[in-house]
Amino acid sequence: MPEAPFDTREFRNALGNFATGVTIITAKGPNGELVGVTANSFNSVSLEPPLVLWSIDKGSPSLPILENSSHFCVHILNEDQGDQCMAFAKSGTDKFGGVDYTEGLGGAPLLEGCLARFECKNVVHHEGGDHMIIVGEVERYETGEGEPLTFFRGQLGRLAPAAD
Repeated sequence: MPEAPFDTREFRNALGNFATGVTIITAKGPNGELVGVTANSFNSVSLEPPLVLWSIDKGSPSLPILENSSHFCVHILNEDQGDQCMAFAKSGTDKFGGVDYTEGLGGAPLLEGCLARFECKNVVHHEGGDHMIIVGEVERYETGEGEPLTFFRGQLGRLAPAAD
């Protein structure tokens, strides 16, 4: 009996059962252009040296700048940053309009109010199917207060309150 074709929609639904945090990755291009994307594909890699990774669709219009910038910043979002998350998830919009930010290493925009920020030197890229995996060496970081914004089964959410 022949195997059923691989159903990528059902595969994506199955992957959605893994709850993740949500990040915004920002960078500044060589001509001063600012980019930012929402990503939930963030992970720590190493403590020595301090490395993190994340991935982005190869078709993203932001990819060329993110690949070629000297630095990028990973912002771990708090539960009140759902609107920012959705704004940075859209293509073709002015994502930084009305957003307060300062300039970090390599000019990468630093967003306020996050649970943590990791300013990273852009060190290596790996192809991974239809995505590019970007590894950065953390050069500066800071942490904030609050609860994380989560992504589960295609929806933004919050952690359940702790049981008594």
